[in-house]
Amino acid sequence: MTPAARLPELGFGAAQLGNIFRVTTDEEARGAVDAAWEGGLRMFDTAPHYGVGTSERRLGALLRDRPRDEYVLSTKVGRLLVPGPGTGDDMAHEFAVPDDLVRRWDMSEKGVRASHEQSLERLGLDRVDVLYLHDPEEGPVDQGIEEALPALAAMREEGLISHVGVGSKDADVLTRAVRTGLLDVVMLSGRYTLLEQPAAAELLPACLEHDVQVVAVSVFNSGILSRPEVPQDSHYEYGQAPTEMLERARELAALAARHGVELPDVALQFPRRHPAIGSVVLGMRTGAQVRQNLERFHREIPAALWEELGA
Repeated sequence: MTPAARLPELGFGAAQLGNIFRVTTDEEARGAVDAAWEGGLRMFDTAPHYGVGTSERRLGALLRDRPRDEYVLSTKVGRLLVPGPGTGDDMAHEFAVPDDLVRRWDMSEKGVRASHEQSLERLGLDRVDVLYLHDPEEGPVDQGIEEALPALAAMREEGLISHVGVGSKDADVLTRAVRTGLLDVVMLSGRYTLLEQPAAAELLPACLEHDVQVVAVSVFNSGILSRPEVPQDSHYEYGQAPTEMLERARELAALAARHGVELPDVALQFPRRHPAIGSVVLGMRTGAQVRQNLERFHREIPAALWEELGA
């Protein structure tokens, strides 16, 4: 990849536009995307999975009047959306939307291409720049590696997309994908955060070896690192944080405080200190959250803190 193809350092994750955990109002959604744009963010990430298409539709509408060549847009494949019963909601998947559509795993070439076309329709835009295979470890993983990735590479050769990626929380599956030689980028969910760094063993060295960019997401580990102090009911991996994680997070919060900064400041900046990680994408629901995270991203962290962490 050429240097010009490197992705921006900070991006906007649009799961909240898909009503994850609770409804995001139209006012909140517009405020978040407007604040992101005004703050200089030029990378936006979504997926069919986020609210069974709700995030893609909302994000596309909010980006439609902005200059298309000025931003990077990514979405994902691996789950096709098909008609659902329409009698309930999607809270089993943690999205507060009706179940008019449901997900079906499909990592075949036909499924990948169909998912891409459907995403463009929902977005109402002419292209996406990065297309990720989404959570292959949760679906037909061998088909994902052996069929979906070559399909994505062919789409790149055809000029339909510019970057082939895989997004996952499974460092071993990501390492396997990187070693195919087909990838431009991985989206790493957790696994290299201020709290834990298992991806440092094999995945990140493999990315450096193969010149694969890394986009870090879930840098707050589902919330445990998102506040200056760590309450007892903090979440880790979308559930109650175990005792050992709470204790470690509180040690890190105390370290940050000793150096005059806050735990989320350090957590947000930590991943990019690894040479393999070029970008961080944050899920944000409101304009206020966007502005706060921009401040945290640009806050100066004392060198002595990084030295104490060995980072």
